[in-house]
Amino acid sequence: MPFCQSHSISDKGLHRDNNEDCFLSAPEQGLWAVADGMGGHAAGEVASAIVVGTLMQETKRGTPLPRAISLAHRAVLHAADAGEGASGMGSTVVALSSNADDYEVCWVGDSRAYLWTASAGGGQLEQLTTDHSYVQMLLASGAIGPEDVHQHPDKHIITQCIGSPDLEAVAVDSCHGTWQANQWVLLCSDGLTDELDDKTIAQLLCDANTPEAACQALLQRALRNGGRDNITAQVIQSPRQGTPPRRQATTLPRITGSRWLDLGMYGLALISVLLVTLWTLW
Repeated sequence: MPFCQSHSISDKGLHRDNNEDCFLSAPEQGLWAVADGMGGHAAGEVASAIVVGTLMQETKRGTPLPRAISLAHRAVLHAADAGEGASGMGSTVVALSSNADDYEVCWVGDSRAYLWTASAGGGQLEQLTTDHSYVQMLLASGAIGPEDVHQHPDKHIITQCIGSPDLEAVAVDSCHGTWQANQWVLLCSDGLTDELDDKTIAQLLCDANTPEAACQALLQRALRNGGRDNITAQVIQSPRQGTPPRRQATTLPRITGSRWLDLGMYGLALISVLLVTLWTLW
């Protein structure tokens, strides 16, 4: 199986003392995940670490990704009962499983996955996940509009998370897709999406040439915009990456209406200037 090129980055942000996010990057296994822990110092980071550890262990055994996430829920509950971390600790998770042709995204909570498809004209950003949150429920019911979501005072209330003692089992949502050339999947915690809207995310992905450059740009912009929470981002490149789309040149004025003829004329003009310069110097 061809490996997907990827990059992962995580930062505690500008207002938190510790980082409760945890990520998993196992390209040889075709598995990536972001877990956003909750419960405070020495609790949230324990929960998120248990989640990614369980996913790694279970998928190696051949356990399907949705089932592995369900087992992570039990593992966090058992750890809390055993005195590891703290009672009430929990975590969100969003995970990507990929092979040479297809991918599966599974999630619980409000960590997100986006699909970015690059094109010569820029590209398209599509949110693959739907938040398990109170605000998402209000949006689905029509009680609020899309313009109200980002600034809603209850936007951080989630309707389910891994490790919640009120849930015997979590309802794992999933979606599937077939890889196309020039696609990336972005996995991230809400520390990123709280600071960046979809338009900004799309522009930063459009401007980046590699998954590493994309992650760095996303993190730096989120920090610049406030960095109020832990920030984690992973960018995974399609195994069918192919040749990146070339954008049309817009810096040179059109002369003939033919791009190639114009380039030829500009090339001849440049050669003429160089020859005159050399003749003058000689």
